[in-house]
Amino acid sequence: IPEEGKKKASAQHLGQSHELLRDFEATLLHMFGLQRRPRPSYSAVVPQYLLDLYRLQSGEAEEAGAHDVSFHYPERSTSRANTVRGFHHEEHMEELQSDGSETPLRFVFNLSSIPEEELISTAELRLYRKQIDDAISDPQPTGDEGLHRINIYEVLKPPRAGQLITQLLDTRLVRHNTTRWESFDVSPAVLRWTRDKSSNHGLAVEVVPLNRTSRHQGRHVRVSRSLHPLPDADWSQLRPLLVTYGHDGKSHPLTRRAKRSPKQRGRKRNRNCRRHALYVDFSD
Repeated sequence: IPEEGKKKASAQHLGQSHELLRDFEATLLHMFGLQRRPRPSYSAVVPQYLLDLYRLQSGEAEEAGAHDVSFHYPERSTSRANTVRGFHHEEHMEELQSDGSETPLRFVFNLSSIPEEELISTAELRLYRKQIDDAISDPQPTGDEGLHRINIYEVLKPPRAGQLITQLLDTRLVRHNTTRWESFDVSPAVLRWTRDKSSNHGLAVEVVPLNRTSRHQGRHVRVSRSLHPLPDADWSQLRPLLVTYGHDGKSHPLTRRAKRSPKQRGRKRNRNCRRHALYVDFSD
């Protein structure tokens, strides 16, 4: 706003200012690899895993002393990536299977938002499993009692009459008395979908109890899944999450910022490293 007594800016100057702003915005968008200005939805939910990853990568969590010791920083995945993306499954694209305990659940992820120039190095499927309530009071299980196997498959062809043609990607043995996130390597499937432009028919999750006579059979954790909108407020953070690690060739890979050593605080500061006064003449 021009000060009182000064000449008002001419229309020509205003036009030049708008042009400068457009150029500056275009430069910023290019730096961040964006085609247009983001317009995030107010209802968008950022997965807690991505928030924890960002805070740990930036050093924010460790400096604040709020780092969760159960969170493992994915050193191997981030060493070759500068971009991490999270995808929730698209329920409207999935054909629901029966509710049998051993029937694989199919999850479809829409990865069309990944730019063509971004090379995916690794991908993981994260599943939240909750312990069986009365498993806590059980005596210590022996042998294969209380053990379940979680199998992750790539769906190779469109489902037909409830049948899935699949290929095993990863598997893990888990106990039914633990609540935690499980991570599975699904890189081969995601690499084919994004690099070779092959058909994406989703992933299938199968939970199989090793002891077929177990009284907990069919009551394993919910490998989180919503058949209908749930009133559970935690659903947005507990639903399955596909995480991709990629590189667009424009910057260095992610590196975990080392925690500051307390020994450095006592060192003599460099006199040149301090705040300096800076004056800007906006009329220029």
